[in-house]
Amino acid sequence: NSDGSSYGGPAYYMRDAIRFKGLGKALGVFFSIIIIFTYAVGYNMLAAYNLQSTFSIFSFYNQNSPKVIGVILALAFGAIVIGGAKRLSDVTKILVPVMGVIYVGVALVVILMNIKNVPHMFQLIFANAFDFKAIFGGFTGSCIMFGVKRGLYSNEAGMGSAPNAAATADVSHPVKQGLVQMLSVFIDTLLICSTTAFLCLITDVDPQKYVDGDAANAAGYVQAAIHSTLGNFGPIFIAISMFFFAFTTLIGNYSYCEGCLAFVLKRNLKRQEALVFRCIAIVLIYVGAVSQADLVWNMADMAQGFMVITNMPVILFLGGTAVRCLNDYRKQKHAGLDPHFVASDIGIHDETDFWK
Repeated sequence: NSDGSSYGGPAYYMRDAIRFKGLGKALGVFFSIIIIFTYAVGYNMLAAYNLQSTFSIFSFYNQNSPKVIGVILALAFGAIVIGGAKRLSDVTKILVPVMGVIYVGVALVVILMNIKNVPHMFQLIFANAFDFKAIFGGFTGSCIMFGVKRGLYSNEAGMGSAPNAAATADVSHPVKQGLVQMLSVFIDTLLICSTTAFLCLITDVDPQKYVDGDAANAAGYVQAAIHSTLGNFGPIFIAISMFFFAFTTLIGNYSYCEGCLAFVLKRNLKRQEALVFRCIAIVLIYVGAVSQADLVWNMADMAQGFMVITNMPVILFLGGTAVRCLNDYRKQKHAGLDPHFVASDIGIHDETDFWK
């Protein structure tokens, strides 16, 4: 950018790395369109639905509650993307890491208070994982597919979304940012998600009431699990946590979309164009809040599948370049240096905006 900041993402490395008869440019445009659909439609509708569903456990929740929550959420989102309410955005960005730490702490408290159930928890996990009737009945394949879809939704590894944010980082070597991106997958999936699974399974709450073919009650299952140990604090805590997690997710998802739309148009959005796009994004949040669970989950699953199918072959194609970057980083670290990357050192002699 003119101010010295950086931007990038899969659309750009597809365009610049694959130069066969315009294929890279076409892939970049296609991928940008898929990201816009995935995040502005699929993921933001899903985040809005998941947020409003956490209130279903409370007595005040009725058939009109999704509409009310949807309107409030859409207005709050609009205040940031249209009204420029930067202070609200800054507050949520500060609170989310704090809420994440508190969430893990609460989960560990629940696990410790039910420590006697640990053998039963692992027995439940392994008994269902190695159930031969399920294996030969095709259930295992179904579980693997379900796990892959939810795993992608959890950490987005390989989808090509995170590079859009990572490209804005100011680092001396690309491997430094790559290692940070790897750490985020570990924290999200192995720490947050595994902790959630353990706190649910270690309690005496029957999962069949919440997750047996009904994804709509997944949040209710977590709330019930904490409620069984910590009382009324549990549902309230999860509702508050979900608000901050989901709200910052909405903002982050939207930030990907405007950049990708600019790539498709080959220019920055005009003021009127940006306003129309933001209004559409606001309406979609309300639609997601009032939609059925199956609809929003299926849309998100389909969209993220297109992203993976498009991005993964390009990642494999660029794998050799990534390995050379890693070797350059390790070489400098072993020499006791603070790694600084120069593209020509690993054989990249094309014109680049950075790493000269």
